[in-house]
Amino acid sequence: MLKLRRAVVVEAGPSELAGEDVSGSGERTERTEQHLRIELVGAGGEVAGDVSPAGATHASRVRPAIADPTLVGRAEAGDEVIVNVQALDLGLGSGGFDIVHANLTRGLAGGGARGASVMKLNYTSLQHAVAPVEDERLELPLRRPVAVLALHGQLAAVTWAFARAVPGARLGYVQTAGGALPGSHSHTVRTLRERGLLAGHLTAGAAFGGEAEAITTAGALHHGLRALRWDAAVCGPGPGIVGSSSPLGHGGMHALDSAHVALALGCRTLVVARMSSGDERARHRGISHHTLTVLDLLLEPVTVALPARTRSSLPLDAERPARIARHDWRTAFVDLPGFAACGLASATMGRGLTEDPIFFAAALAGGGALAEALVAPHEDERGESAR
Repeated sequence: MLKLRRAVVVEAGPSELAGEDVSGSGERTERTEQHLRIELVGAGGEVAGDVSPAGATHASRVRPAIADPTLVGRAEAGDEVIVNVQALDLGLGSGGFDIVHANLTRGLAGGGARGASVMKLNYTSLQHAVAPVEDERLELPLRRPVAVLALHGQLAAVTWAFARAVPGARLGYVQTAGGALPGSHSHTVRTLRERGLLAGHLTAGAAFGGEAEAITTAGALHHGLRALRWDAAVCGPGPGIVGSSSPLGHGGMHALDSAHVALALGCRTLVVARMSSGDERARHRGISHHTLTVLDLLLEPVTVALPARTRSSLPLDAERPARIARHDWRTAFVDLPGFAACGLASATMGRGLTEDPIFFAAALAGGGALAEALVAPHEDERGESAR
């Protein structure tokens, strides 16, 4: 059940405006994230102390919180709010804050969007209407390259390597289900947009909080590659992977759906391998079981890039299913020192680049392969050269 608490806003930060319209509406989109400091209030009116992931009560009674202005409106200091405290109390890796569920002082109208007609978070008490991007005529095949991610932590390295290889090319990001947090909570996306490395950010399906909303991943890719004129797209979950230790019970399985969608739209499709040299869990070392399972279940072959400088040390033949040999396996030289010096996010599950170099090397290889797919001529079914 929901774990809700009453609180008072102690400090309210600003929310930001995106600098570019990616929805086609002609309007700038408010970044749906407002950082707050709140003080929990007990049932009898007394102030409750902070609870750490271990359950210990701190002397400080103030906790970090996030409000989404498009859902609950803007908050100001002194507002009385209801917050969901479960993620912070559980100590989840992506849940280091409470989430504002409702603002009792300023009302429950929320932000809203002009022309909103489709529900997101449907069938929940937080369902809200959005204006979907799916409004153009279907034009297929798209013939543009799409890289499919397993983790949000791969996004910065893929994007940086792509931009290095094809300066000026427009790369867009479609955020899918599979993550734990809204798109607006991604500091990586914000930085990539500010640096001009991403041309746009759409959230599709159950995901929300991007610069524009799509009903489906197919609709988001079509809108980005056609209407927004992206040269290529990267598709994957938002921050905070959802998962369990089971082969199929994790957010990385959305890569299977995304790859099938990209293939069906006529895109040159690349799966960015999740790899690790520092993860303590054996199932993620080398090529992760997340990637191996997706490659085993795919109905059509895709391209998979591996970092050339580390391939000799990887157990590529030990545990991979025989069916994944049908994919187009490629190697790419990567610039780990260059990425380390660029200042972009370089951490996965608390490990930095020096603790888990293969994770970032694999993502850099994926970005390089995505750029190669863009610049290399492509032969369609009629034998005509296409870009």
